[in-house]
Amino acid sequence: MIQFERRTETSGVWTTISFAVASLAGLAATAVLLASTGADVLQVFGALVKGAVGSPKALATTLVKATPLILTGLATVVAFRAQIWSIGQEGQVFAGAMGGYLGAQLLAGLPALLFFPGVLAFGIAGGMAVAWLSALLRNRFGVNEIISTVMLNYLAVYLLSWLLQGGPWGETGGTISYHQSPMLPDAAFLPALMGSSRLHAGVLLPFLAAAICALVMARTPLGFEIRGLGYNPEALRHKGVNIGRTVTLIMLSSGALAALAGAIELFGVTHRLRADNLIGLGYAGIIVGMIGGLSAWGTVLAGLFFGALASGAVYMRVLGDVPAALVPAIQGITLFLFLCAGVLARYRIVRVVVQ
Repeated sequence: MIQFERRTETSGVWTTISFAVASLAGLAATAVLLASTGADVLQVFGALVKGAVGSPKALATTLVKATPLILTGLATVVAFRAQIWSIGQEGQVFAGAMGGYLGAQLLAGLPALLFFPGVLAFGIAGGMAVAWLSALLRNRFGVNEIISTVMLNYLAVYLLSWLLQGGPWGETGGTISYHQSPMLPDAAFLPALMGSSRLHAGVLLPFLAAAICALVMARTPLGFEIRGLGYNPEALRHKGVNIGRTVTLIMLSSGALAALAGAIELFGVTHRLRADNLIGLGYAGIIVGMIGGLSAWGTVLAGLFFGALASGAVYMRVLGDVPAALVPAIQGITLFLFLCAGVLARYRIVRVVVQ
């Protein structure tokens, strides 16, 4: 009889092999999917690569697309490593954008060295406020964080909808009301890097955040508490750790990272509040964090992969003549296969002799 047995120690070589096999299987499955639409598989893959990394402009777009995905992925890592199943990254992205926009109104006229840290801090505060509500509901009333974070997602989305549609932040022109805010002044745009019109200074922050997350996880008491809460919360409680305080710190940290993604999108990409530019970033971050193996640098790699996929999707649709719905299908296939690889890396197949 064949059964799965959990490994006492995870092998780095076996993990690499598992994810390499998953990558090849993903390419094969994607090729079959493309062939089923009648597309030229090699042409489509060539267009995808060209659109993702084929030029400096494509590389810049990939980095910009990857930025919010890495940050929301890191938010997932912080929460999920502690087995706090927060699904609130979506609402926290919206809260970060709203907080940043409020900050831009209050801090207008300040020098850039004060303005940009200030508005990003406002954005982070917005996401932390939403995360704190979920932590409070869990600690005080025992409300499952999955339920509370999903409900708060809806609350944040509908709040932005009200603010933009007939609310104080909506842009109006004549008899037409647009579901967006007025454009921010040029001084509120994040500085461009290397003279690029697309690449903004915010693309540096995910890498800094990943380095901080990796350091915190490996070298600090909070990182020990995060790992301990994920492995054995009872042992952590007997060690004298205040579980409620730890849960709150984790939720606040996760909310700050997701909110930073929303604020960077506002000041670096859209330059005005628009819900359609923010939708899906938080949920995609959950996928990125899972594919990254709930590790900081793995999440960076996964975020860059999905950023490249999003950047190359335009070329793929135009040059390869494939349906737009194919991109999320490829993401879904990749997620499934990488999750399978994660399981395969932690287990081994053994043959049991039945007496």
